[in-house]
Amino acid sequence: MEFSKLPRIEDVEKESVLGFVHGVSGPVVTASSMAGAAMYELVRVGHAELVGEIIRLEGDLATIQVYEETSGVCVGDPVLRTGKPLSVELGPGIMGSIFDGIQRPLKDITTLTQSIYIPRGINIPALSQDIKWEFTPSQSIRVGSHVTGGDIYALVAENSLIKQKIMVPPRSRGTVTYIAPPGHYDISDVVLELDFEGVAERLTMLQVWPVRQIRPVTEKLPANYPLLTGQRVLDALFPGAGALGVGGAPGPASVSRRVGTSILVKARNLTMEVDGKTETIMKRTALVANTSNMPVAAREASIYTGITLSEYFRDMGYHVSMMADSTSRWAEALREISGRLAEMPADSGYPAYLGARLASFYERAGRVKCLGSPEREGSVSIVGAVSPPGGDFSDPVTSATLGIVQVFWGLDKKLAQRKHFPSVNWLISYSKYMRALDEHYERHHPEFTALRTKAKEILQEEEDLAEIVQLVGKASLAEADKITLEVAKLIKDDFLQQNGYSSYDRFCPFYKTVGMLQNMIAFYDMARHAVESTAQSENKITWTVIRESLGDIMYKLSSMKFKDPVKDGEAKIKADYAQLNEEMQNAFRGLED
Repeated sequence: MEFSKLPRIEDVEKESVLGFVHGVSGPVVTASSMAGAAMYELVRVGHAELVGEIIRLEGDLATIQVYEETSGVCVGDPVLRTGKPLSVELGPGIMGSIFDGIQRPLKDITTLTQSIYIPRGINIPALSQDIKWEFTPSQSIRVGSHVTGGDIYALVAENSLIKQKIMVPPRSRGTVTYIAPPGHYDISDVVLELDFEGVAERLTMLQVWPVRQIRPVTEKLPANYPLLTGQRVLDALFPGAGALGVGGAPGPASVSRRVGTSILVKARNLTMEVDGKTETIMKRTALVANTSNMPVAAREASIYTGITLSEYFRDMGYHVSMMADSTSRWAEALREISGRLAEMPADSGYPAYLGARLASFYERAGRVKCLGSPEREGSVSIVGAVSPPGGDFSDPVTSATLGIVQVFWGLDKKLAQRKHFPSVNWLISYSKYMRALDEHYERHHPEFTALRTKAKEILQEEEDLAEIVQLVGKASLAEADKITLEVAKLIKDDFLQQNGYSSYDRFCPFYKTVGMLQNMIAFYDMARHAVESTAQSENKITWTVIRESLGDIMYKLSSMKFKDPVKDGEAKIKADYAQLNEEMQNAFRGLED
């Protein structure tokens, strides 16, 4: 069976394009007679034509990182240079696909080989060349138009959710001499021809881009909009924004299902509601899957493949979320390759450049002004899960990640054991986007910033009081402290805890989050005021009095989460919360009178 789309080694004359295997050490192969090769050039190793990438050059010796199992490769076997770096194919057909770390389509390979394993040396196109896509050229682009990199010249409906905007490649420019009429074309058909100073260029809907190279943008913009996940603990206390890095995410699947972005790179077989219809999440998802039994080098490459796919959709003006689960496994692959290269190890055996590699990865996230016309903004948010061994946050990968990212969602094993989900520890988690997002909150929810600050203060005070309660008991606390404990319990159990399997609480829109928090903080403020204002009078109001007199109000507070955004709607939920607030005010007024 013939798999390869590159020239067969047997058919190539032994000239400068051929080198020879000099040594083999696991996924690392050294090759001789490689003078003139380039760093990160793609090569084919041995008679099985294994995919590899040059990662070091010394004289005519090249060190090659092979992305497949190297058993059977012998000294003297041929090494074919391709003259191209490790790249991905970008075009219609990405959504709904499952690729491995070097963008080999796993479903197509299974169909071709009738096996669950990837044969060595297989090399089939990442995107199907048989599917005809409906091509709709832009009305603003015609013969004689001048175009440059990033200009959108056509639309292709990939599925019912995603329309791909076909762009001029970043390095191309010229005068349009031909643009294909509306019709159905595959990704190998020429749909645009350009002329630049007498040099003609024929373009298809397919772009090829090196994975280790950042795609260019016009301008990098500051983050100004929160990444809404529908999970109250994240949206209210630790919001993310345009460039998001997360150490210990609360299950990428739960975030990806409801995250407020257009494109996902990584997801599972989930469904979602779109305009009243149930759609599979794979329609807006590309999955890069490199399991631990796949070659270690391909695992190291997988995050670059994922971020390049993300940047491609960002350049169309979409807002993209990339779920990297987990960067710890990627770092372990990096450590193994580093060991094979005999590099000097640093902390825990990881290479000294671990932090630099992580930083260059997270740097590719963010909100940008896209290249070309029409003017548009796009963003990539990276949610990188870190899995420190034994939950040790001093682990080198976790430490390096925390020094880079702007948001940290720390999972807590004890919360999970108590069935408190999402099990995000509100005491160790943080977000550095608070100030950057204040303008957005001030414009849309002016009361929210003060509510969030107050909620965090209550949770911190409750933690401080916990030690005192263990020593002397709750009865010995001041009345104001008893209120703090009870409201903190209300916030933890009924606000931060969320049932992902319920129709009413699996996704919490931001207006509901703000409304719930507003009533809980209002109850806290009114209870404290009632206790403090009557402290010197004969008719003291204590926490016991409040609990007995306002039991109905407290029940309604704990039941706010049961309001269903789909069935009840925004207007009714807001009206119900406003009515509850009014009832609270009247109840406290009557209590004080």
